[in-house]
Amino acid sequence: MHAKIQWIEEVQFSAEADSGHTVMIDGPPDSGGQNRGTRPMELMLMGLGGCTSFDVVKILRKSRQKVTNCVTHVTAQRAADIPQVFQQIAVHFVVEGQGIDPAKVERAIHLTADKYCSASIMLQRAGVDITHTFEIVEG
Repeated sequence: MHAKIQWIEEVQFSAEADSGHTVMIDGPPDSGGQNRGTRPMELMLMGLGGCTSFDVVKILRKSRQKVTNCVTHVTAQRAADIPQVFQQIAVHFVVEGQGIDPAKVERAIHLTADKYCSASIMLQRAGVDITHTFEIVEG
């Protein structure tokens, strides 16, 4: 896996992954940014959300659950002092579908948190407290 980060100007960068997809990164105006891209720590949070969502949907579909939608909300608390690392992250899944079994959702979340989601496991090993909750929406 490789990523190329190209400086554009001030604190703005273009990040390109092996897949060929590009993401703009920029800092806030008080750091010299122009608010033209995502902040680096936001990208980390989005990466965690994407990784764990991928697992949960895949596991639920393999469990023959009729998932029609899954929205994952990821909220982080950062340390007050620099380097302002993540201290706590709350992951909340909203799983929509027909006849979704809560026990299967709970199992899928347990598996992503403890076995499959490399982003989650890496952050936990670094000392970040990650909690998971979910709700099921029939429809």
